[in-house]
Amino acid sequence: PGFPRTLGQAKALDGICQPDLVISLNIPFETLKDRLSARWVHPASGRVYNMDFNPPHTQGVDDLTGEPLVQREDDKPEAVAARLRKYKDAAKPVIELYKSRGILYSFSGTETNKIWPYVYTLLSSRIPPILSEEEH
Repeated sequence: PGFPRTLGQAKALDGICQPDLVISLNIPFETLKDRLSARWVHPASGRVYNMDFNPPHTQGVDDLTGEPLVQREDDKPEAVAARLRKYKDAAKPVIELYKSRGILYSFSGTETNKIWPYVYTLLSSRIPPILSEEEH
């Protein structure tokens, strides 16, 4: 989840600036739940492992110390599911607000490398390139 997450935050943002482009990434609930639930940490150092993308060399133990990894309570599948439902309920009015302003661009998928080219194309078309001193 990004920002703003709630209607209150969106209204506070309006007091600072007027967004002219908002990106919404629509990722299936099960994909998010699986990814967040795959996160394990080494409590002493705060090192984070993801069992899918960045697993420890030996399952269940920290690479450097060999100490056990733990799953935070809010990363357990049941807690993640509850967090995602709460987020969806809070974010719905934010999505509707930006959709009504005509500034919402939604992208759907499950993999960053497949979504990013579309997001990049949108941003490239809306943001002028930064020229170096030699190009001026």
